[in-house]
Amino acid sequence: MRKYLIVGLGNVGDKYSHTRHNIGFDVVDEMAKTAGFPFQSSNFGEVCQFKYKGRPVTLLKPDTFMNLSGNAIDYWMKKENIPVDNIFVITDDLNLDYGTIRIRGKGSDGGHNGLKHIQAKLNTTKYPRLRFGIGDAFEQGRQVDYVLGQWTDEQKETLQERISWSAQAAFKFIFAGLNNAMNEFNGK
Repeated sequence: MRKYLIVGLGNVGDKYSHTRHNIGFDVVDEMAKTAGFPFQSSNFGEVCQFKYKGRPVTLLKPDTFMNLSGNAIDYWMKKENIPVDNIFVITDDLNLDYGTIRIRGKGSDGGHNGLKHIQAKLNTTKYPRLRFGIGDAFEQGRQVDYVLGQWTDEQKETLQERISWSAQAAFKFIFAGLNNAMNEFNGK
């Protein structure tokens, strides 16, 4: 039976909760809510395990902070014996317009420190990921404040819809594979 590891990237702590950089946490929270199973504290983060259409799924919110996310992913891949093709990393992306989803099976880190660490730990750039566009509406020198900041009121109007859409994309990846998920959800 093929197992899946769906990882939402983010930072732990109230000050980071529901910020742009924590969109990965928000998407896997939505998946757990949809599946009807809670997260529980475990090694390297919070974990939610269930079966989706007969496939064992582990949702992970690493507690390693963004820049060391690879440690948690490496641990859970080994613990659950999950191949790199069956992980799906959900993260924010400054290079995409707000709410845009881009799913890929490989790629660069794009300057994202979480992805950089994952690639170093896994020793590959070939792992499935969903990038959630957060836009780049910040002044020069204010990137960190923007990424770690709260969504605008305008963004909040459609945020839950975009989170749900991203969760559906992850479920599609689990059940129908990477190519089908890309075809249905990319750019929408």
